Amino acid sequence: MKTWLAALAAGFVLSVSSVPAGAEDLKDAREIVDRTNVAQYYAGKDGRALIRMKIVDGKGRSQRRQFSVLRRDLKDGGDQNYLVVFDQPADVRNTTFLVKKHAGKDDDRWLYLPGLDLVKRIAASDERTSFVGTHFFYEDISGRHPAEDNHQLLETTDTEYVVKSTPKSTTGVEFAHYTLWINKKTFLPSKIEYVNSQGKVYRRIETAQVQTIQGLPTITRMKVSDLESGGYTLSDISSVQYDLGIPDDIFVETSLRNPPQKWLR
Repeated sequence: MKTWLAALAAGFVLSVSSVPAGAEDLKDAREIVDRTNVAQYYAGKDGRALIRMKIVDGKGRSQRRQFSVLRRDLKDGGDQNYLVVFDQPADVRNTTFLVKKHAGKDDDRWLYLPGLDLVKRIAASDERTSFVGTHFFYEDISGRHPAEDNHQLLETTDTEYVVKSTPKSTTGVEFAHYTLWINKKTFLPSKIEYVNSQGKVYRRIETAQVQTIQGLPTITRMKVSDLESGGYTLSDISSVQYDLGIPDDIFVETSLRNPPQKWLR
């Protein structure tokens, strides 16, 4: 599991096989982005991670979030399920987020708010809004479909591909385009910058640390910055495990109120 928010992070936890030494550079931007999508969100057949987030606003005030993430892939680059369960702090404990990710159509997302005993469906129009008070968006958690954007390879360096992605539809998005800096060996993004209609970079996602876990390069620290407010969220990803045999039947609405404790340990 890779940024499982981003990734979180997304998704949040990212990984992919390395490219053989001496391999020729890729030329097709869509192929590069497809491989990055798999690297970000499809490590192993399933995965589990513990995410700790520090949220800092523009005035320097901070708060924290901690949650566990479970993921199961139905097909690489295709349908996929996520379950996110918060345990800290007390005001968000037992808040639960369920995603059924679909290739070629809108994902299904639900959020359970225990204080209200309310299951809220997250509309597609809300995908690019704050995820439980952090600088991550709901869409960052399970990823954006490559098919939603047009992709252009801007530059190839010794270590990175630089790709510009422009949305095919402006409905539900606040950016004019975004630019990805993608590591050529791992296909993990080292940086993503979002640009508004005035041509100004207003949001940035950075990879701060990568570790190899079960043979897979995995992002274990990420930072999302709101460049307009000065606030940011720092995400630390630990206790990462892949290929646990997580069953598909835990990714159901009943798990929002009654999370599968066996798989969260």
